[in-house]
Amino acid sequence: MKLKRTHSCGELTLSDREKEVILSGWVHTRRDHGGVIFIDLRDRYGMTQVVFNPNVNSAVHRQAEGLRSEYVISIKGRVEARPQGMRNSKMKTGDIDILVTEFELLNESKVLPFVIEDQTDVSEPVRLKYRYLDLRRPAFQKNFILRHEMAQVIRHYLSKQKFLELETPFLIKSTPEGARDFVVPSRIYPGCFYALPQSPQLFKQLFMVSGFERYFQIVRCFRDEDLRADRQPEFTQVDIEMSFVDQEDVMALVEGLVCEIFQKINHVDIHRPFRRCTYQEAVSRYGVDRPDLRFGLELTDVTSIVKNVSFKVFSAPAERNGKVKAINLGVLGGKLSRKDFDDLEKLAKEWGAKGLAWVKYEQGQWKSPIAKYFSSKEMETLSQKLNLTEAEACIFVSDENPDVVNQVLGNLRIHLGKKFKLSEGKPDQLCWVTDFPMFELDSEENRYVAKHHPFTAPAIGSVSDLDQDPLQVISKGYDLVWNGTEIAGGSIRIHEAPIQSKVFEILKIGSEEAQEKFGFLLEALQFGTPPHGGIAFGFDRLCALFCGVESIREVIAFPKTQKVQCLMTHSPAPLEDRQLKELHLKYVD
Repeated sequence: MKLKRTHSCGELTLSDREKEVILSGWVHTRRDHGGVIFIDLRDRYGMTQVVFNPNVNSAVHRQAEGLRSEYVISIKGRVEARPQGMRNSKMKTGDIDILVTEFELLNESKVLPFVIEDQTDVSEPVRLKYRYLDLRRPAFQKNFILRHEMAQVIRHYLSKQKFLELETPFLIKSTPEGARDFVVPSRIYPGCFYALPQSPQLFKQLFMVSGFERYFQIVRCFRDEDLRADRQPEFTQVDIEMSFVDQEDVMALVEGLVCEIFQKINHVDIHRPFRRCTYQEAVSRYGVDRPDLRFGLELTDVTSIVKNVSFKVFSAPAERNGKVKAINLGVLGGKLSRKDFDDLEKLAKEWGAKGLAWVKYEQGQWKSPIAKYFSSKEMETLSQKLNLTEAEACIFVSDENPDVVNQVLGNLRIHLGKKFKLSEGKPDQLCWVTDFPMFELDSEENRYVAKHHPFTAPAIGSVSDLDQDPLQVISKGYDLVWNGTEIAGGSIRIHEAPIQSKVFEILKIGSEEAQEKFGFLLEALQFGTPPHGGIAFGFDRLCALFCGVESIREVIAFPKTQKVQCLMTHSPAPLEDRQLKELHLKYVD
């Protein structure tokens, strides 16, 4: 390069008039007007219009006639004010042009598979195949600038709170609990494998054993699982751990961090303390453990009222310890047609319900296919319980399994909130969900599994309390929910070996298996481990929410598809025979 850049394409204004400058970047657009060539020159910082006028330098103008989109060039020229009426108030540089006196072609470009524009209708597979071009789009680059800024805010805040940024290993031992591990064969030890970490959980606890007291890491993690919009096989989390703390200490620290992120990134002040909701309350009132509190549509339990009605769809589950719940949709529901209710029933069945019942209240009467099964007194009692008034409607779900009722109505609540745009214009709602069950029953395997993870401390007085009824034990776990999306999850950890061993026992991890998988942790807990706890943020998800995008693929530079493939590098790919031999591996059909 003979022309050395002096300014970026996003900084020059009228205050720079008459300056001689050198800019470098990509040809974004080109326009020929009466022999004068106008080019929008783009770099990461913005765009500047540069002008090739044959009356200024005819030789340079002739050379510029060959420029095409995405050619890389450097130009030298003088800053001039645009004529009145030609200024662009939407661009920081919209008041000026650069009158080019010299330019250098740094590289040409093939015809692109799609245009570099913020709005594009090109398919995602094409975008992922040419990801390096997709990343040139200015709006897309803003996502990654925000991601960088958020990481810096987090680092700065936690450093001020005396946390140390410490690294944990990527090649670890496989401890398959929950999602599947990605495994890495060892060349030196035939038949042995490393695993890539799903989380630094055990190592950050060992940092607490080591006496570092305050640790954090913005760390890459790996899970071999099926993908959704908010899942990737490799992802990033903000990992935090603290010693000599209880649940309140962790929550207070996290609230401070979240408020700092909102203030620095969105320039919004968030009220503290955040709202709190127990797990039981969240599921009972909202159907899910990540409630969106920006709108109502709460679930109402009507089981006791319908136990003796003649409508067996309600009374039968009620008599068998099941649940019957309803949502009053208000006047919005009153506007729904029969087809709308049929569509809701289809969704309910997809989510596990046997059906869905509905009632409209019009002219003081029930309008519903189920009205004939209820006496006027029963209708009145239900209407009062549901606060159902004129021109309103409600929906019902019943099942012998209470979890099905909560899950279906919880999902319908979210669906209706989006359909009617009930959260639009409402302030952000951050909420702690606490008091999670320690265990839940896996009916397929007929054993208990950990609700959070097996290193979460139970809220008990002694080890023997775990033997009474594991499903009734509450854990010291907590999740942070933002507008219906879980953004962080954590807990106070088990710091005593006998309790950790008892938890493994309840999870049907025998003593030999526990020693094989977690022996190093059990031993470490016997060397003066302090009480400790922490939390982890899904960093990709957090960035996606701040950027206002649906999928975390929009904030990950080189993501995988939902089939866990990289279309750009064509991975995963077979290994050469030589590599397989070195690793003592062979394919088996």
